[in-house]
Amino acid sequence: MDRRKFLATATMGGAGVTALAAPAIAQERPQVQWRCTSSFPKSLDTIYGGAEDVARYVSEASDGAFEIQVFSAGEIVPGLQAADAVQNGTVEMCHTAAYYYVGKSPTWALGAVIPYGLNARGMNAWLYYGGGMDQLNEFYNGQGLQYLPAGNTGTQMGGWFRNEINGLADMDGLQMRIAGLAGRIMERIGVVPQQVAGGDIYPALERGTIDAAEWIGPYDDEKLGFYQVAPYYYYPGWWEGNLTLNCFVGNDAWGSLPENYKSLLETACRAANTEMLAEYDYKNPTALRSLVQNGARLRSFPREILDATYDAALDLYSELRDSEEAWGPIYDSQMAFQAEHFLWQQVAESNFAQFMQDKQSAGELPGQQN
Repeated sequence: MDRRKFLATATMGGAGVTALAAPAIAQERPQVQWRCTSSFPKSLDTIYGGAEDVARYVSEASDGAFEIQVFSAGEIVPGLQAADAVQNGTVEMCHTAAYYYVGKSPTWALGAVIPYGLNARGMNAWLYYGGGMDQLNEFYNGQGLQYLPAGNTGTQMGGWFRNEINGLADMDGLQMRIAGLAGRIMERIGVVPQQVAGGDIYPALERGTIDAAEWIGPYDDEKLGFYQVAPYYYYPGWWEGNLTLNCFVGNDAWGSLPENYKSLLETACRAANTEMLAEYDYKNPTALRSLVQNGARLRSFPREILDATYDAALDLYSELRDSEEAWGPIYDSQMAFQAEHFLWQQVAESNFAQFMQDKQSAGELPGQQN
């Protein structure tokens, strides 16, 4: 039945019906207007688009009663201050990556990704079915925030390098734009981490102020043109086996929402989470092919670098267990599930993928171009 036609008919049916129906509807669909600041520029449509997707889904499902206006990085606050803006009440909500705020506490990174952590499917499984959401919100609620996953990039690339990397010795003294816990791990193998905003990476590489930079993956990296000034494109981005983007909502704003609006927002964020990963999976293959055709030199990290950084990561996590009270329980939960997840992946998913990749390498997939 058409809802608007039903309401119109009910209103004409008598004063008693009108008196009962209008207040009930007003309670179910109060007018709510929020502002959401993003950590990303509009030019990066896929990752910035996660917040726009959430806002659109919420608006459509509420017939415009619940509106969220999205602002790109810098319009209200700089991108790396998005969570701060929610904490201090400047905005009700932000769309960001929790690991940007490891300066507050390294535990923040566990809501985004940690080096040598879960992949995208594993992270979603842990969040939605492994108790991850509850554990993270126990921590983030204490920071004045409600945490909602709202996007994933999948496994990222290992970044752009001005010169080829043949082993650990080539990493010593390297000036690299890399943030968070990954930067702390890179320091342990001799890299000098640099904090450089996204829009400043290209000129820094061009001038030689930095020797390397990581960003996301082919689709976004091609837009930023890094291949023109740092041609060696490395994989995998071991520090980001996934990147879970998220919405933070202020505790007061969250508490003020009717329960049906909370459910609506949670559902919209889940949808955005699925949409972003699917969009990256669709766009990255074409972008990677284009990058290689335009001069990018695709390389894998030498195994000794992976082994050294893996060991350094485990050492760091052991230290964080001693220094960060909140770290241990969440980290242990993730790692317990990680062991099960990769065991299952090894049995079915990895074997199927390896067979199909062999066929792709041999040029035997039906969709391949001759």
